[in-house]
Amino acid sequence: MDPDAVRDRASDLPAEPGVYQFLGRESRGRNAGDAGGTGDGGETDGTSDDFGGADLTGDEIVSAGTDTYERVLYVGKAVDLRSRVRSYADPRSQRIRRMVAEAESVDVAVTDTETQALLLEANLIKRHRPRYNVRLKDDKSYPLVQLTDHEFPRIEITRDPGPGATVFGPFTDKGRLETVVKAVRETYGLRGCSDHKFANRDRPCLDHDIGLCSGPCVAETEVDGESYLGDVEAVERFFEGETGALGDPIRREMEAAAGDQQFERAANLRDRLDAVEAIHGESGDAVASEGRHEEPERERVVDVLGVAVEGETGTVARLHSEDGKLVERDRHRLDAPEGERSGAVLAAFIAQYYAERELPDAILCSDHPDDADLEAWLEREGVALRVPGTGRESTLVDLALKNARSRDRRDDEGRALADALGLDSRVDRIEGFDVSHAQGKAAVGSDVTFVDGNPEKSDYRRKKLDDENDDYANMRSLVRWRADRAVEGRDDRLDPDLLLIDGGEGQLGAARDALAAAGWDVPAIALAKDEELVVTPTGVYDWPDDASHLHLLQRVRDEAHRFAVQYHQTLRDEVSTVLDDLDGIGPETRKRLLRRFGSVENVRSASQTELLRVDGIGAKTAQTLEERL
Repeated sequence: MDPDAVRDRASDLPAEPGVYQFLGRESRGRNAGDAGGTGDGGETDGTSDDFGGADLTGDEIVSAGTDTYERVLYVGKAVDLRSRVRSYADPRSQRIRRMVAEAESVDVAVTDTETQALLLEANLIKRHRPRYNVRLKDDKSYPLVQLTDHEFPRIEITRDPGPGATVFGPFTDKGRLETVVKAVRETYGLRGCSDHKFANRDRPCLDHDIGLCSGPCVAETEVDGESYLGDVEAVERFFEGETGALGDPIRREMEAAAGDQQFERAANLRDRLDAVEAIHGESGDAVASEGRHEEPERERVVDVLGVAVEGETGTVARLHSEDGKLVERDRHRLDAPEGERSGAVLAAFIAQYYAERELPDAILCSDHPDDADLEAWLEREGVALRVPGTGRESTLVDLALKNARSRDRRDDEGRALADALGLDSRVDRIEGFDVSHAQGKAAVGSDVTFVDGNPEKSDYRRKKLDDENDDYANMRSLVRWRADRAVEGRDDRLDPDLLLIDGGEGQLGAARDALAAAGWDVPAIALAKDEELVVTPTGVYDWPDDASHLHLLQRVRDEAHRFAVQYHQTLRDEVSTVLDDLDGIGPETRKRLLRRFGSVENVRSASQTELLRVDGIGAKTAQTLEERL
C-alpha cells in the first residue's frame, strides 16, 4: 500500500478502540517442500470468524480456484483506529515501512474498550503468527465463547472458533467463564456435545439427566426447534451485555432457595450470580476494576522478567517468587522482527504469556514495556509493574537478565542444527513422522513434536492409515494429512521449523511430494536408521557420532518410532502375519518381535545378532526366521 491508500483507508475508520490487520497476498505453493525454506507458514483457511462476529472482508482469505491467499502481516490495537492506521502512511521504522509496502489491504474490528482490543490483539497474534509482530513461541490464546452454526447450536469455550460460529470474548478468567457457561446451560438447556455424539444418540445423555441440556438430540424429549433458538437468542443477548438475561433467573432461584432455607444451595447460586455479573466487567469497561487482591499492599507472588534480543529472536527469562522465595525459573523465546526494542518484546510477552495464567501481585522488568494500554490493564488488575533501579529487586532483575542472555545445551543444539542444514534461524520446533504396519495390515502413523529439544506430548498426534504394504505410500499419506490440516487451518498446533522423517531417500521423497501437493512450506529431512545418515533434498550428511544436533534428531526419530509402534500394538494383535506360521514362534514371541522391530519387514531385515536380543529368541529360532522370511 502506498501512503495515499493508507490515508484513504484510515479516513473510512471510526475514531474508536479496536484492532487492525494489515493483509498481503502470497503464493500458495511458494518453495513447497524446500529444505532451505523459512517454514513460517501460518495461512488461515478463510472460514473462521476471527473478529468474533464482525463483518470483515478479511474473513474471505482464500479464494477458490486460485493459487494465492491473503496472509495477515501485522496485527495491532488502537484507542483510536482512524488516527493509528493513518500513522502508517509515514512509518517510523524501516521494518514497518517494508510491511506497509507489502500489504494490500487493512481490516479492522471495533471493540467497546481498550481492554477488549488488548485481549483480541493477543488472540490474533497467536492465531495468525504474523511475521511482523513479536510472537511468543509457546503462547496460549485467551478463551472465547462460541455458539455454533447448527440447527440446534452448541455452546462451548474455545480458542479456535469454527466456521459460521457466533463468537464472544475474549475473556481473561477461564475459571469464571466456565462457571458462567455452566449457568447458561442449566438455565437455557443448550447442548455442549460434539456433532458426532449429537448425531448418533438414541437416548438422552448424562448432561440431560443432571439438567445441563434439554436433550434436542432425541425425539423423546420433544424439544421444539423454534423455542431452542429463542433460548439461544437470550444467551446471545447475555453475552452482548444484557446481564439480566441470565442473572435474573439465577437471582430468583437463589431467593427461592433462601426462602426454603436451602442455604447451601442459595450460597452456590450467589457465587454463580457473582460470576455472571462480573463477566461483562472482565471484557467490558474494566477487568476486575476493584483490584484482584484483598490486601493490595502485600505482594506475595512476584514475577521477575529479564529480556535479551539477538537478531530476530528475543528471550525472556522469568523468575517466579512466592513469599520472598524463588520457586521457579524458565526461559521463553519470541520471534522478534528485526529492529524491535526490548520494551516491545516485553510488552508482547506479558500480554501473550498471561493469556491463561494467573497474574502475579507484581511484575519486575529489566526494561519498561512499550505499551500504555498494557500498563493500564495491569493496573486495573491490581498488578504492580516496576523497573527497579537499586536494592534487592534490582539484583533479581540482573539475575533474570543473566538467564535471558545465557545459552543452554538445548539452545546450542537448535542453533547447530540450523547451521548444519543451512536454515535461516535456529530450529526450535521439530515434528517427527514414522509409520508402522504388519505386512500392510493395521497401518498407523505417528506425528510427535519436540520444542527446544524436549517432547511436547500435548502436541503428539497419531493416525490410522489405509492398509497398504508400501512404506513410501504410507508416509506420503501421513504427511499429506498433516499438511492439509495445516494449510486449511484445521490443526491448532504451531507450524514446525523442521519435519523429520524416519527413513531414507524414498521416505523423504514421498514426504516432499505430499508437502508440494498440499502447498505447505516447511523444510523436511530424513534420518536413516542403519548408518544414522541425515538425508536432505540437496545431499546426505554423515555427522560425527558425538554431534549434539545429531543427538537431537535421534531423540525425535526414536520417539516417533516408539509412538507409532505403541499405537500399532493396539491394532496388530488382531492381525494375522506370516510369523504365525513359523515353528517356534508363539503369540508372546510374535508380540515381542513386532514390539521390538515394528513390522514384519523390519523383522525380515534384522540381523541374527539383533534377533537374539529379543527375549525368547534362541539361535535355532533366529535361524528359522532368517531362512523362512
